[in-house]
Amino acid sequence: MNFLENIFRRLGADPARPVLAEARDGKLLSATAGKVLAHVRAARGFLRSAGLKKGDRCALLANNSICWTALDLALMAEGVIVVPLYARQAPAELVGMMKDSGASLVLCGDAALREAVAREWPQAPRQCLFDEVFTAPPIHEDDPLPRTDGDPVTIIYTSGTSGEPKGVILNTANLNHMVPCTVGRLDQLMGPRPVADRIFHYLPFCFAGSWILMLTALSRHSVLTLSTDLTKLADEMKLAAPDYFLNVPALLERVRRGIEEQVAKRGGFALKLFGRGKQAWFERAMRRPGSFTQDDGILGFFWLKLAQASVFPAIRKKIGPNLKALICGSAPLAVETQLFFMMLGIPVLQVYGLTETTAICTLDDPHRVEPGWVGPAIPGIEMKLGEHDEILVRGPNIFPGYWNRPTETAKVLRDGWFYTGDQGETNASGNWRIIGRIKNLIIPASGHNIAPEPIEEELARKIPGAQQVVLVGNERSYLAALVTGAVERRQAEQAIEQVNAGLPHYKQVRRFTVIGEPFTIEGGLLTANGKLKRDAIAARYAGEIAAMYQKEA
Repeated sequence: MNFLENIFRRLGADPARPVLAEARDGKLLSATAGKVLAHVRAARGFLRSAGLKKGDRCALLANNSICWTALDLALMAEGVIVVPLYARQAPAELVGMMKDSGASLVLCGDAALREAVAREWPQAPRQCLFDEVFTAPPIHEDDPLPRTDGDPVTIIYTSGTSGEPKGVILNTANLNHMVPCTVGRLDQLMGPRPVADRIFHYLPFCFAGSWILMLTALSRHSVLTLSTDLTKLADEMKLAAPDYFLNVPALLERVRRGIEEQVAKRGGFALKLFGRGKQAWFERAMRRPGSFTQDDGILGFFWLKLAQASVFPAIRKKIGPNLKALICGSAPLAVETQLFFMMLGIPVLQVYGLTETTAICTLDDPHRVEPGWVGPAIPGIEMKLGEHDEILVRGPNIFPGYWNRPTETAKVLRDGWFYTGDQGETNASGNWRIIGRIKNLIIPASGHNIAPEPIEEELARKIPGAQQVVLVGNERSYLAALVTGAVERRQAEQAIEQVNAGLPHYKQVRRFTVIGEPFTIEGGLLTANGKLKRDAIAARYAGEIAAMYQKEA
């Protein structure tokens, strides 16, 4: 039984069981397994009437919803290759990916998206709204069409940080391996229980890790609640009351800052208790994680225990009273932020992977979390370090290749290993740490190889108001930085001095420029999943960068 057959079997076994929900206008709109299957039957009827057959490509352009999930299941059941796209991405980029995939049908969540595509691509193939799909006469069967291990399931486009996005093909075998791995890890986290897991979800399904969570939720006893308005994330989260949910580091950093700001505004004894308890926690956690005894100092022990009995539980309750864990991926998470949530009694489980590895290479063991590391390799795959400490991976999770790009495929798939382009390290416990991207390495005139990401992330945390920090300095005599956001120059100088104090001379930042407007996806300087387009940033701000090196010339 493959991953998809298992999902359909579970949906059909208990039609009355709630499996999905949407947070809308302060209410939860739920869908049972039977309702989802009814949507799938109608969608499969539409796809057959539209003439789609196994191996055809269909673009799915919409925000997360119950209908999105049903359409995805229907397309997979019919053997159609799903091309999920990000609704916020620029129309020209979306059209480029549709053309590249050879999509013969475009399914849009709303009229505005359809019109944007039509304006950019007058010769586009047939475009239909979700409403048209689900009013079609349904088929009268639930079993998916047979598929082999090598059959493509989806083409997910990479973020395109340094060039044109590439379509990553993921096949049945990739999913057959990955979904049981994620199911097993969540079983380990939650343990045996008679009630369904409650999961809150806000990350777009067009991203591989987000999609894998959806498939995993449908493969377990779960209710997956979908966010429909990112401006109301906190309220939606309270409605969902989740046991866990998937995050990106930026959100956890924002939540942490928000908590600290609220406590500071409150002031008084609560602020003193929070500050002293936090200080005691961090001092002990950084020295001996998990070891908090009176031997470490009576006063620190007192403040910590007092905070753990009062202020920390109150904060945790506001974040989510039922939270068993937060799951975090897509980029390295600051160890201070991971420890902050652990201090509140909420473990943060890290995940590392790429679209090409079916989203995942490593998963934290819920019972052996090591702050600052992203866990061990998932069962059944191998990982090792190559030249420049590049992470190499092989196993059944590795994609078969890029869509219509044999040359690009050959560059990253060599001798059975996938060359991730990520620089990392591993420790005696088998846990991995991600340092940065090989292609992002800055090589100044001194000849040192410098990974910019750790320095950028620390500066962004320490500079008040900073939204992004980008280091430059290839073939230059020193590093410089572009800092975006409402930043006061003196505060930036102080933060940079503080960070520089802990760095060797060749990694220290000597100049910086403040750019008021943050980089955005719409502005073409961030990828669809929020990563820096470094080449585009360097071109856009070439003048500002040159000015930081005038004295060098």
